[in-house]
Amino acid sequence: MRLLYAEDEKSLARAVSTILVKNNYAVDLVYDGESALDYLETGNYDGAILDVMMPKLDGFEVLRRMRARGDSTPVLLLTARSGIDDRVSGLDSGANDYLTKPFDMKELLARIRAMTRVLSVQADKTISFGSVTLDCASYDLSGPGGSCKLAGKEFQMMEMLMRDPRKLISTETFMDRIWGYDSECDLNSVWVYISTLRKKLKGIGADIEIKARRGVGYYLEVRP
Repeated sequence: MRLLYAEDEKSLARAVSTILVKNNYAVDLVYDGESALDYLETGNYDGAILDVMMPKLDGFEVLRRMRARGDSTPVLLLTARSGIDDRVSGLDSGANDYLTKPFDMKELLARIRAMTRVLSVQADKTISFGSVTLDCASYDLSGPGGSCKLAGKEFQMMEMLMRDPRKLISTETFMDRIWGYDSECDLNSVWVYISTLRKKLKGIGADIEIKARRGVGYYLEVRP
């Protein structure tokens, strides 16, 4: 299950994001409202966690613009404001839930589960392409020759590729979506993970492979 998390307190954002990933969520992390809107417009998310007090656009405005363009992604608002008027404003703007800071991670996880429960029941738990199946709950990648478990970033990259297998995904897009646009990692990190995924696909006897178009990006292709 993929979440967008928008929070301008970077240390908090990274700490919460780490815990979410450990709980089998794929997380795209951004630090301002404009980036949140951009990601929501181009991504396919099961839920969004928006801090209210963010630079460029606050959480309320991001939410209003989402709903105005017909985006029904479930949204949980996070804020230090505990007043009833703020909670009402958030819910009236289209939020599915509202949680005040400081919060306990167990409560945050419970609210995310509640917010996305209908989607969890309805959504496909697996993605298939060619002879390969990716289990989005267990992170297992299976093929004719067996299966293997993917690590967090491996899973996120494979999921991005398998959601739209013939779409070219640039190295920069992988970096922004998985490592974050302010990450100190260099672009070689993407190549290292692509190389690992290629080996794992070969190891499970997959009939698909990760192809590269020089200077453009990566995509999946079924071998002839």
